[in-house]
Amino acid sequence: MMTNIAGIKIPDSRLALEAQDILKEHGSELLWNHSNRVYLFGALQGKKAQKKYDEELLYVSALFHDLGLTKQFSSLDKRFEVDGANAARQFLAHHDIDDASIQLVWDSIALHTTIGVAEHKENEVALLYAGVGLDVMGDGYHDLTNEERNEIINAFPRNQFKQNILPAFFEGFKHKPETTFGNIKSDVCALFIPNYKAKNFCECVLHSPWSE
Repeated sequence: MMTNIAGIKIPDSRLALEAQDILKEHGSELLWNHSNRVYLFGALQGKKAQKKYDEELLYVSALFHDLGLTKQFSSLDKRFEVDGANAARQFLAHHDIDDASIQLVWDSIALHTTIGVAEHKENEVALLYAGVGLDVMGDGYHDLTNEERNEIINAFPRNQFKQNILPAFFEGFKHKPETTFGNIKSDVCALFIPNYKAKNFCECVLHSPWSE
């Protein structure tokens, strides 16, 4: 695998390589290419904005950010983002990474779909969020040059990503659609589940057990 793409170095430490192995074993080609693009897009945006960040932690965050969609790491009752964050926490703790770094990676993964919050946190959290937003929804697309985008896509092809990622999301949490309450993945459930009715916050308030 190329180690320098669009001016961004892909970490090749033991930690990074073992994280790669986990994604290759339990993920898919779709998630492999997506996760690496997310790192490169996030890191490139960080470079352009002259933000300091830990390359290794950002890369591990990117590789683990969707592992909660896989059978190996999916829980019965937690958001897939939390499942991925918990998997990363266990992985990093096994490698004796310090608590602050583990928490940073956990937050990066757990918050990567949380619009309006992640972008205001630490650089690693914000850059993972930015990388995901660029690859999935095209946020910041025009901040990169055609050459930068093409170099990244040539290394990690999209391969009809638009058409394939939504079914992949749904496959990862179709057994627990209730975990999408209050977050953007509820839209995915609405797309794939006939007559889907999302839990409603206002109804939760108005039908709470309080007597008034």
